[in-house]
Amino acid sequence: MSDIYVPGVKSRFNTEKLVEDLMKVERVPLDRVNRDLEHLKSQKTWWQDVGRHMTSLRDSARLLFSFQNPFNDRVINSQDDAIISGTATREAIEQERTFKVKQVAQADRFLSAPLDDSFKVDRGDYTFTVGKETISFNFRGGTLREFTETLNRRGRNTIQANVIAVERGSRSLLIESLITGEENRLGFSADAEKLARETGIMAEGTDSSRNIPLEESALRIPADSTQLVQAADDVLWVGAGGNVTIPVNPGVSSSPGLLFTFEASTEVFSADDTAAPMPPPPGPDIPAAGSVTYGGITIENDDTSVPIPPRNAPQPPKLVDDMGLISLSFTDGSSAKLPMLHDSASFDTYQYPMQDLTGGKTIASITVNNHNTHRDVSIRNILIHDPQDTEGGLKPKNPVSTAQDAVVSMDGIEVKRPNNNIDDLIPGVTVTVKAPSERPVKLGVEPDRDSIKESIIALVGNYNRLMAEVNVLTRNDDRIVQDLTYLSEEEQASLRERLGAFAGDSTLTSFRNGLQQAVSSPYRTSVERELSLLAQIGIGTDVRRSGVSTGYDPSRLRGYLEIDEKALDTALTKNLTAINQLFGYDTDGDMLVDSGIAFNLDRLARPYVETGGIITLKTGTIDSKVAQDNRRIETLERQLASKETTLKNQYAQMEGAYSRMDSMATSLDNFSQQANNNNNGR
Repeated sequence: MSDIYVPGVKSRFNTEKLVEDLMKVERVPLDRVNRDLEHLKSQKTWWQDVGRHMTSLRDSARLLFSFQNPFNDRVINSQDDAIISGTATREAIEQERTFKVKQVAQADRFLSAPLDDSFKVDRGDYTFTVGKETISFNFRGGTLREFTETLNRRGRNTIQANVIAVERGSRSLLIESLITGEENRLGFSADAEKLARETGIMAEGTDSSRNIPLEESALRIPADSTQLVQAADDVLWVGAGGNVTIPVNPGVSSSPGLLFTFEASTEVFSADDTAAPMPPPPGPDIPAAGSVTYGGITIENDDTSVPIPPRNAPQPPKLVDDMGLISLSFTDGSSAKLPMLHDSASFDTYQYPMQDLTGGKTIASITVNNHNTHRDVSIRNILIHDPQDTEGGLKPKNPVSTAQDAVVSMDGIEVKRPNNNIDDLIPGVTVTVKAPSERPVKLGVEPDRDSIKESIIALVGNYNRLMAEVNVLTRNDDRIVQDLTYLSEEEQASLRERLGAFAGDSTLTSFRNGLQQAVSSPYRTSVERELSLLAQIGIGTDVRRSGVSTGYDPSRLRGYLEIDEKALDTALTKNLTAINQLFGYDTDGDMLVDSGIAFNLDRLARPYVETGGIITLKTGTIDSKVAQDNRRIETLERQLASKETTLKNQYAQMEGAYSRMDSMATSLDNFSQQANNNNNGR
């Protein structure tokens, strides 16, 4: 059926097939140019991939010797992160400190009594204070939820409120300060005070706070201690051997919540200064014996002899070391000693619950009896108070927490701060207080060895990836791809497409040799005898097989680096400074790095990837060839289109001529047959 000719539908001579076959031959040059063009585009992509790997290697190398290198980073190592932790900047120096957290900073958080779900807050002017901050607003009246939403909008990160379902069927109002520190007490005034009383948040306080003045005129000083006791500027100084009594008038009785606080410091001097030996007595003063002269002859009397008994030197005074210096006297005549102090050149705070000290008795006086022979003591800020009392004489009935400062002892020096993030104790370090602890916790400022290790591993990874790319492009050996076992099948197939693509390019061969030389050469450090090679920190072409003969292994000759993490960790612990110098070192003291592995890798890759560099030149040359081939393709396509049009026209004319000839032959046949028919009819 395919050979049936249908006029107007199918060509008599299948000219379409003839034209197509002829055009295939004509398109051979165009197909060749297209293949060349695709190959050029692939080459450009491969060069760009090499450039990206070079840039990655250069970036990781520069990170190890630039100003922001990880060798200057610092981290905080806490013995117990649950108690105290911290962060450090690059300015922090390596050191170790011992901290003891006595209390953490808190803010006031007060809870109301359970309130019925239908409880309404009256209309009024509500004023709250947090330290020196004041929050005031007019409330038109409404539910607890509406009140808390209004307060939170006006709180300005200072105060907030929440409605909490403490019990089923009721709600409690929680109002809390957002600023820690004992000076930032939460206060209520105007209608806010009325609401606090009505909801059971606050109640009348005891107003039992007492600041004990330390004025010399009010002190009772024994006669033998007048030179050993001084009081000035609310600081009481009691020298070694001194004794003083501080009257508490009127007396203070104990009640729940009261605290007895004061600050004390000591000055310790050498015990030898208190035991200087007494000089021996001078003995009797005996006049001269005299003499007699007669006739020019002088006769001297013998010296008077006074026998002196042997001297028994007195025993030096006994050394007294007693830290139980302070005691309380009560109105019933009894007394009780406070817990022992500790030596501190700065003022440390001591705080004790009154009920634990007094046993319900009333304090009449405070006595400081310094029995020590080599220690002076200073005391200030003696205060008896209830920390829950607020301004205005109110006291929270259900305090969730009470505003207080963080109290921390660093190497025996006690400090107080209003918040738990303390950034002014150690330069470059912010200490975060988390929980009180009876035991000391060590906090160390150390180099960030994990970050350094990660940066070194990243450098090795980028080096190996670039080396693999260069090996594939410059060598036509499938074993190179097989060695890259960490690649997926798709990635290996992609590499096989470019295997040996630049085998004749000396640029990449020279670059590969430079890479291998850079990582295998010795470098100058401050301890060259111990550390000058990359292999000495556990990085090399065969570090995991050091000292073991495994025979010939061609994969070990391809320049890839391996890492012995155990050896690297040991080196980072012992020779961190030298490792820093191994990667980047200023050998001439001009504040610019001019040696090191990372420095050389950066210098090696720079001319390839910088603007106008070798990679840019390579891709630029390819772009020129691509543009040239595109122009040639356009020309060939125009020529082919013209050729195809010409062939189609020629075959169409041939078809038309043949059709006319066929039509004429048919007409002649018809005419001849008609003529024959006419002749036969006669």
